Amino acid sequence: MATTSDIRNGMCIDLNGDIYTIVEFQHVKPGKGNAFVRTRIKSVTTGKVLDHTFPAGHKVNDVRVERRKFQFLYKDEMGCHFMDNDTFEQLALPESLLDSPQFLKEGMEIEILFHAEKDVPLTAELPQHIIVEVTYTEPGLRGDTATNTLKPATVETGAEVRVPLFIDTGEKIKIDTRTGTYIERAK
Repeated sequence: MATTSDIRNGMCIDLNGDIYTIVEFQHVKPGKGNAFVRTRIKSVTTGKVLDHTFPAGHKVNDVRVERRKFQFLYKDEMGCHFMDNDTFEQLALPESLLDSPQFLKEGMEIEILFHAEKDVPLTAELPQHIIVEVTYTEPGLRGDTATNTLKPATVETGAEVRVPLFIDTGEKIKIDTRTGTYIERAK
C-alpha cells in the first residue's frame, strides 16, 4: 500500500478493479483548502487515458509489474507468438494486448509488461521508433521538398503510412509506432 506522496510516472496502481499506469502527476497545494494530487492515468487493459484526482495522503494500491524482453516470431489465428530471450520459452498473445500490431516485424524485440504476483501478461509495447522499407508508393518527383504534402505508402509489415512526396519504393524510413507517422529517412 502506497500513499499519494509515493506516486511517480510509470507507477502501476489498482483502481476500481483495473490496473492503471501513471502517465503524469502534479502535487497541488491551493492557497485555500486541502492539498491534492492531480494525475493522468492510462488503463493497461483498455488503453483509455483518464484524469483522476487523489486527496493528499490517500492510500493507493500499487501493483508490482515486470518488464521482460521478448522477440516476435510469427502471427497466426491464435495470435502473435513471442520468445523470451533468456529462457527461450514461447508465449502467444492476442493482438488486442499490443499497442500497434500492424508494425510488428519478424525478429523484432519488444517489451511485455507482466503482473508480478500473478505472472500474467498485461500489455506489449513495441519500440518507440522502427526502421522499415517502403514496398510500394507512387513515384516521387525530384524537388518536391518545399511543400508539406504527404502520400500513402505501404511498408514491409503491410501497414500504410503517409510519407512525403520525395520518398520512393525501396527506401528505408523511420516510423513512430505510437502514432504511425513518418519521422525521417533512415540512414
